[in-house]
Amino acid sequence: TGSTAAYMIQFLGERLQSGQLKDIKGIPTSFQSNVLAKQYGVPLTTLDEVDHMDIAIDGADEVDPQKNLIKGGGAAHTREKIVDCLAEQFIVVVDSSKLVDRLGSTFLLPVEVIPMAMTPVIRAIEKLGGQPEVRMGVKKAGPVVTDEGNLVIDVKFNSIDNPAELEKSLNNIPGVLENGLFVGVADVILVGELQDGQPIVREIA
Repeated sequence: TGSTAAYMIQFLGERLQSGQLKDIKGIPTSFQSNVLAKQYGVPLTTLDEVDHMDIAIDGADEVDPQKNLIKGGGAAHTREKIVDCLAEQFIVVVDSSKLVDRLGSTFLLPVEVIPMAMTPVIRAIEKLGGQPEVRMGVKKAGPVVTDEGNLVIDVKFNSIDNPAELEKSLNNIPGVLENGLFVGVADVILVGELQDGQPIVREIA
């Protein structure tokens, strides 16, 4: 899901149409990806119909030196985490601006919340040291609503020293469905950048 995945879906569709790729099926992690896959002729399936996934490819909002991620800028991190954790290999594609020394440096941490629990969840997040705010929609009145019908709280933490511990602490709050910390999930990070005016890709494995 997101701009990186959109390019990948287009690439897959073009390779399928040219015959360079065959016998693949995709599992979209958002309504947007579902629409794009159909537009570019990428066959789709569901988790109910497969017993394994070979590869997951997605972008990220932040990547730290241990390959831990913050995702969820597109409010699809719950579905993304399910698919990414089940895939045999998870490849993350970013540009160098997404590389940070510590998670939370440049991007707020998304937390998906069941609507009725919004207020108590906000209080609980504040007790963990976070500064939460409900994500509001663009070109619509009211908050962002996820594909699962939930709300997203974006949280500023002054320092995420232990991503694994914070991921568990947030998910243990009643009413929280999932958060945007992806700890120990990524297998390979592909970083695209310009060097002397030429695009290059380097791998962090």
